[in-house]
Amino acid sequence: MQLVFDGHNDVLLRLWRAHSAGIDPIRQFIEGTREGHIDAPRAKAGGLAGGLCAIYIPSMHDFVLSEPDARGHYNTPVDTPLPRASSLDIALQMAGIAFRLERAGGWRLCRSTSDIRASMADGVFAAVLHMEGCEAIDADLATLETLYAAGLRSLGPVWSRHNIFGHGVPFAYPMSPDTGPGLTPLGFELIKTCNKLGIAVDLAHITEKGFWDVAKTTIKPLIASHSNVHALTPVARNLTDKQMDAIKESQGLVGLNYAVTMLRDDARDFADTPLSDMVRHIDYMVERMGIDCVALGSDFDGATVPAGIADASGNQNLLDALRAGGYGEAEIAKIARENWLRVLGTAWHE
Repeated sequence: MQLVFDGHNDVLLRLWRAHSAGIDPIRQFIEGTREGHIDAPRAKAGGLAGGLCAIYIPSMHDFVLSEPDARGHYNTPVDTPLPRASSLDIALQMAGIAFRLERAGGWRLCRSTSDIRASMADGVFAAVLHMEGCEAIDADLATLETLYAAGLRSLGPVWSRHNIFGHGVPFAYPMSPDTGPGLTPLGFELIKTCNKLGIAVDLAHITEKGFWDVAKTTIKPLIASHSNVHALTPVARNLTDKQMDAIKESQGLVGLNYAVTMLRDDARDFADTPLSDMVRHIDYMVERMGIDCVALGSDFDGATVPAGIADASGNQNLLDALRAGGYGEAEIAKIARENWLRVLGTAWHE
């Protein structure tokens, strides 16, 4: 079994919601549940040895994709901006769940690639704290310093909504990722501070202009933690060939998003999506960027994934599909974990 280090999941959001509903999130993760995609037993069964665990502040209302029109097209506007104070409260609550899980032995919070490798060797889920959208961070970045001290090692300046640091892309098909402005002046300062501290910067939800703003500002590899190929599935969240060329040039990576809306030709939210759609996106990225720039970014607990994967226990099914597609074990090891460890090590000044 090839162990997987995954570039993006929303398990903390699911556990936070469980806690809000009166369910013990620590017990749910350690003992297992039928809810969502990730818990310790299913991760172990599928070789999911760790990943970037997102602190994501949910919308103030139910956020759902717009219904497709007669042509199958849809355009869900970017979400409403969130207030900072309540966002910070929720971020700290999610971080608290992460710390409690570590104390209970459910996972290990990792701050370096050596931490990740040691945790994987010990058979303990290697969790890295990531912030998806920086609504909880203040304009003078003091909160960022505090979160870094607490273990935050990766962030995406925006989710698919705007904030004081930049602009996000909508969930829309078909649509270019060039949907609006990029970084704000504060956003440029955020990127520079992340470079200084050693925090990886994720471009998965940012506009194309924001992508290029980061590319010209950062001194670290470009990362799109959970994105796919726009030429195959032209949703606004996917990457153009030009963006992938820049990622290759920076020796960064793209993590394959398992979300069916970003894999299918028709971008529909149907779980009966074949694993061959996942393989064709990986094939395209490997051909465009090379094997060293392709990884996995499941979006578990944040999206509908193919029925052939179903949850974390099904991760090896994708690796088997890659074997059937002609990938060797050394190549699969790079896609499954080694590329993430290389890029994170660079971002973290190792």
